[in-house]
Amino acid sequence: MKKFLKSFLLIGVLAIIYITYTYYNKLDIITGYASKNEASVIFLAHRTQASAESEDNNFSPIKLAKNTVNREEKSVTATVFGLKKRTAVFREGLGAVLMIDGIKDSLKYEIPKRDFKFINLPYPYGDNPQKDTVFNNVDYNELSKAVENSFRPNKKTRAVVVIYNDQIIAEKYAEGFDKNTPILGWSMTKSITSAILGILEKQGEISVNQTNLFSEWQQDERSKITLNDLLHMNSGLAWDEDYNNISDVTKMLFLDRDMSKTQLHKPLVGEPNNSWNYSSGTTNLLSGFIRNQFKTHQEYLDFWYSALIDKIGMHSMVIETDLAGNYVGSSYGWATPRDWAKFGLLYLHNGNWNGEQLLSESWVNYTATPTNSSNGEYGAHFWLNAGGVYPNVPKDLFSCNGYQGQRVFIIPSKELVIVRMGLTENSDFNFDSFLSEIITSIKN
Repeated sequence: MKKFLKSFLLIGVLAIIYITYTYYNKLDIITGYASKNEASVIFLAHRTQASAESEDNNFSPIKLAKNTVNREEKSVTATVFGLKKRTAVFREGLGAVLMIDGIKDSLKYEIPKRDFKFINLPYPYGDNPQKDTVFNNVDYNELSKAVENSFRPNKKTRAVVVIYNDQIIAEKYAEGFDKNTPILGWSMTKSITSAILGILEKQGEISVNQTNLFSEWQQDERSKITLNDLLHMNSGLAWDEDYNNISDVTKMLFLDRDMSKTQLHKPLVGEPNNSWNYSSGTTNLLSGFIRNQFKTHQEYLDFWYSALIDKIGMHSMVIETDLAGNYVGSSYGWATPRDWAKFGLLYLHNGNWNGEQLLSESWVNYTATPTNSSNGEYGAHFWLNAGGVYPNVPKDLFSCNGYQGQRVFIIPSKELVIVRMGLTENSDFNFDSFLSEIITSIKN
């Protein structure tokens, strides 16, 4: 027995040494991700700690973290073998934020003003149940099979909403989720940031062709970078979007107090408009650019909701901020699948929301036009099918895409908006088959 215990302890010690050697430099990232994500899941999405740890954080190396929840302080602290400790704190109206070593923020903060007034119209334009409409050209059995296929255990789908002619024709949720559960869209939030710029453009406040975007760039070649270049991820600025290692994006999301500054200080390494490079830093830089359009921080915070989010009834949405109070427009937008679908409908209807033109039609066309050097895959902070990524789906499809397979698909030629939320990427979830099966069920 003693020999067994010694062997067991030795194995444990060796395991700790191995993990420490392998992951020590990443412990800030591991504990940061674990605490931040779990705090949002518990205090924003109102799910359990058990579900957060068995689902959202249950992958290597994040699952190495041990998390402690303080419900009184609305915080989560994560540690890995006591070697590193990070804490995330939930702030009402702004979501969870990751504390950074050496920064003793008072956590005094401004809260965006929201408009939650009841609208006496059926979904999607109001808060009443949608009309009970049956379309003769929809094969509902075939549609149901297509949706059911997406919920097979290995596909890890959490929600699917299919909207045709402004009506939900299919909707399904995994156990533990329903129509009222906010789900993190990850990089789908980038498309929200793009829409905010589109509204400012319609109001005549900005132009996609403007240069000299930041005072820090005035004395070098970066002064020639246009807003168009940033919207197209085609600025030529240095950026490393690698989530598996310590990189520009992981340092920004888990170590930076002000995420709007990370890309700002990067050098020019490529030619603007000819160097497409996906960059979450660019989107947070744009969040900083949006901030610069307002005299006060309160106006900046309010505008995202008053001009877009609450305007189209996405009342479940919360866009989380960094410690400096900037919206993390690259990654941290939460909303129910039905509310994500509303955002897709805004674009399906060319920027018009129930008779009010929030975005110009030309902006929506601009959004869905491929940027140079992206091989038809990317527009203005939206992903495109112009290059045939989904070969069995119409090429006019464009979409909001997020980590782990979050999607809002907009297919104008089929009058469809399709939302899929889950925990798997393309290698485990065949989006082409998923979309084509749904499309086939609608006989035009």
